[in-house]
Amino acid sequence: MKKILVLVTLMGLFINSYGQEYITDSKFEEAIHEKSSFGDDETSIIVIEFWAKFNEVNSFSDWSKLKGVTHYYRVDIAKAPIAKKDYRVRMAPTLIIFKDGIKEVVFKAGLDLECPVDLDELQEAIDELKKASQF
Repeated sequence: MKKILVLVTLMGLFINSYGQEYITDSKFEEAIHEKSSFGDDETSIIVIEFWAKFNEVNSFSDWSKLKGVTHYYRVDIAKAPIAKKDYRVRMAPTLIIFKDGIKEVVFKAGLDLECPVDLDELQEAIDELKKASQF
């Protein structure tokens, strides 16, 4: 029983560390300022997807394949009106890349409401941000 409990706990930590989480206004600022688990000197790259239940078919689906990201969050626009307003989100999905808590790159859906970016484009933007922070 003890081994099962340890295994379940470790699986939860693994999923939580590398998986995607939903956040609301109450956790938004904390989330975008999250630091990398590799140390304080590591650049922190956070990807936020503003998401809507009615358009989940067009949400970004390759989040588990992203590299160099500290964390990836989804924000349900119905549950985060303050963040939606602060970041001028008009369409869902909208993806925003934050580097060390600062908004760097925004990908907004058009009137067709399709995901505005694919894995390669998003990964390229992340890689450019990481490269720009190297000396």
